Amino acid sequence: MLKLVKDLILKFQKDNKIPCGVAFKIAHMAGVDVSEVGKMATLIGVKISNCELGQFGEYKKEISPLSIKALYDLDKFVDEKDRVFCKDARFVAKKVGLKSVRSVLKSKNIDVKYCLLGCFKEKKGKKMLVKTKTWIENAKGELLFGKGKTEVLDVISQTGSIKAASEMLDMNYKKCWTHLKILEKNFNDTLFETKQGGGEEAGTRLKPKAYELMSAYKQLEKEIDEFANRRFKELFLEKDS
Repeated sequence: MLKLVKDLILKFQKDNKIPCGVAFKIAHMAGVDVSEVGKMATLIGVKISNCELGQFGEYKKEISPLSIKALYDLDKFVDEKDRVFCKDARFVAKKVGLKSVRSVLKSKNIDVKYCLLGCFKEKKGKKMLVKTKTWIENAKGELLFGKGKTEVLDVISQTGSIKAASEMLDMNYKKCWTHLKILEKNFNDTLFETKQGGGEEAGTRLKPKAYELMSAYKQLEKEIDEFANRRFKELFLEKDS
């Protein structure tokens, strides 16, 4: 079996390199785990090139619309250091396509760890990170608005449907609807309208106030993050430099 793997690598290699995608095809053809292809390639001096997840810097010129489906499917696997396992990223890619996954990884600066082929080491990143979480409460300490409700509005704007948004977010339809009604009550304004007929299958259109809230929250979150990171560097990093 390993001889077959070796023969296939030598057959498909060019300038002592084989693309990541070809390595996976070789594993399928030989009936072995893809890690065996990576090990054999290293053993005979053949490098893996063109990582299909874009981790070698290729696909820089590739422009793909940010897939909201890929974004929320990947988000389930991203850890606290903004990293995702190679196998999980490829799992999502089977459903939404590699191009959509690459687009999300690049735009959100998500690193891939533990390559299935073993052809790159885990990225270490910064030794220390500062994290912030921003939400808005009323005088009683009750949550009014934050990342969760912003995501609900964001996905509804992308899908045009509360039902589709609830499915994408793995959220009960009633809970998604409740988020919207709470927002309308807290901000005393109408945030959305459904097409005639109503019901779960009806389409939904956000009103200007909803987009205003999303924009304001994202701007607030961005400015707080920027301030926190600046002060973090001043208080923790610059003293050691």
